[in-house]
Amino acid sequence: MESFKKKIVWRLWFIYWLMFLLGMVILGKVIYIQAVKGKEYREMVKQSTFKFDEIEAIRGNILAADGSLLATTVPIFDVRMDVANPNISKEFFNKKVDSLALGLSKLFPNKSRNEWKSELKEARKQGNRYYLIKRNVDYSTLKRIKTLPILCEGKNKGGLILIQKNIRKMPYGMLARRTIGYENKQEGILVGLEGAYDEELKGINGSMLMQKISGGEWIPVMGAQRIEPRNGKDIVTTIDIKLQDVAEQALLEQLTENDAYQGCVVLMEVATGDIKVIANLRKIKDGSYDETYNYAIAESIEPGSIFKLPSLVAVMEYAGYNIKDSVSYQGSISWSRNAVMKDDHPLNRTYITLEDAFAHSSNVGVSKIVYKAFGKKPKRFSNALYNMGLGKPLGIEIPGEGEPFIRKADDPNWSKLSLPYMAIGYELKITPLQILTFYNAIANNGIMMKPRFVKQIQESGITVKQYEPQVLIKEVCSQKTALKAREMMKAVTEKGTARGAFNGAPYKVAGKTGTAQIVTSKKYNKENYNASFVGYFPADNPKYSLIVIVSNPSKGKIYGGAVAAPVFRAIADQIYATQLGVQDASTAYTSEFVTKNDSISQQHVSMIGWLPDLLQVNRLLGFNCDTLELTNEFGYCERHNHRVSTKILSFSDKSIPNLKGMPAKDAVYLLESMGLKVILEGKGKVNAQSLPAGTQVKTGSVITLTLSHS
Repeated sequence: MESFKKKIVWRLWFIYWLMFLLGMVILGKVIYIQAVKGKEYREMVKQSTFKFDEIEAIRGNILAADGSLLATTVPIFDVRMDVANPNISKEFFNKKVDSLALGLSKLFPNKSRNEWKSELKEARKQGNRYYLIKRNVDYSTLKRIKTLPILCEGKNKGGLILIQKNIRKMPYGMLARRTIGYENKQEGILVGLEGAYDEELKGINGSMLMQKISGGEWIPVMGAQRIEPRNGKDIVTTIDIKLQDVAEQALLEQLTENDAYQGCVVLMEVATGDIKVIANLRKIKDGSYDETYNYAIAESIEPGSIFKLPSLVAVMEYAGYNIKDSVSYQGSISWSRNAVMKDDHPLNRTYITLEDAFAHSSNVGVSKIVYKAFGKKPKRFSNALYNMGLGKPLGIEIPGEGEPFIRKADDPNWSKLSLPYMAIGYELKITPLQILTFYNAIANNGIMMKPRFVKQIQESGITVKQYEPQVLIKEVCSQKTALKAREMMKAVTEKGTARGAFNGAPYKVAGKTGTAQIVTSKKYNKENYNASFVGYFPADNPKYSLIVIVSNPSKGKIYGGAVAAPVFRAIADQIYATQLGVQDASTAYTSEFVTKNDSISQQHVSMIGWLPDLLQVNRLLGFNCDTLELTNEFGYCERHNHRVSTKILSFSDKSIPNLKGMPAKDAVYLLESMGLKVILEGKGKVNAQSLPAGTQVKTGSVITLTLSHS
């Protein structure tokens, strides 16, 4: 028995000391945690329940040249409620909760009045201080929410909690969408101007302290430190939104009519390089067209006949040829056993000049001229093209510019076919914007301007940075050569492949048509083509250069003069009708005035229209107008014998004026500035108008003007 007791006592002491040691270990661990690791662990706990969250800065706007919004940031809100807010008394909540539920059910009918009321009461019972009412609420809906009972008391007294987010909107839809840019979420990048000017647009994000509550939700800590964001700057582009609309509609009509795969239009201001229009449309799966790819900037193509201009400029500049120099001509030529070059429309002549080869787009003529000039020294030809700026990218700010490919004569793949086929736009690649920039340089007397997409950076409406026009190459060729090239381009529209495209136009165009075969399955065929027209206008006073390319038309018409030139014409017509001063010196003032009374002696002449134009008419006719003030307004200009007088016409924005006798371009300008849509029948001056003088103006109304010559 005694030994049994000893065993029990020993076991008790063993357990005692074991528990004592275990207690000491625990106590030591507690002391260690508190004294050594305490700060670290407390910080870890704090970090698990608190964090600093970013407050997104509002991204800057992208503006058209006239200030119209092309892309803007629109705020949206997650709306929550601190239902258990101690500032909301029980009596006040119970009194107003029914009417609050009614208001919410009207705004968000996915829940009934009773469901909203039940949820709100349950949230208050549970002590919910972050109850979700609705995600992604727009600003107009938010204003209505703020009028609802309880919530109208605001954040402190009504428990209203707003979490702002921002989304990007493009008010004009797909107009210039690919150039303006957007976020490519699949690749996680910004394209277009959004990407090029991301640093300026994005601003600097702020921050606020957030706390995790039950349910894993994070809520802002009221009264905690908050760093406000600095919103992004605005960029002002060179885009003319009205012309952009005209261009996209004209391009869409041609693509649809010809069932084409894709097309692009770029309009550039000659003197500055400003891009006024850039449109890219491609057929999508449902058969419609959308701005999904920046064809004009990104795709290097074999340009075909529109490359004949650089080829012949090289011939004139580097080999000393003139536009009347000639070579022997036949309808086809064999450059090798398997390479027979033909003209689609052979000419009936024995010799062909540079001018005629260009005007009639003769493949045989141009290739023979280039071969005659550079056949023995082909390196001079490829070097000439590089000297003229055609062998390297333009360096524009928009990412994704296509690389040009101009084969050099020392390239291992250079063959005896390279020179004659490069001369007519094959065995090389260039983007539409790059070839337009060259044509623009010829219109600009040899000065190559860098395409400019953005004019200014603004902050709060104040310009903080100005982008000036930039010269890429001071002289792609001499001014003398540029003038010869311009004569050749005028011949295209006067007697060549585009002579029918601009019939009846009150201005002259200089340009070049192109019809290039497209390689499919590593070979050319007679079914796939790029139809193009590139040039400038007015021909004798270049203001704008313009390129149009329609890719793979499949309804029978394939030639640039028939498929691409109509788009050029539509844009040029709009510019001529709405921009005073855009006119040829050779065609201006020839028929746009009215003679009255003594029509035999012409001693008494009365004209109506834009006064600076009318005074210029009189100056051209030899009458002294120096004593008259040059007023930029519409009015009458009367000449009796040798005395000239003017009278300003006053127009009301609320009623349609009497337009009889006014030149068509002035009438269109005046009416469109009043918000009307104009349809012209005939040409010349206004003879009749469908809406009589005095009719009240309604924005968007259509008025038809019958002109003096049908």
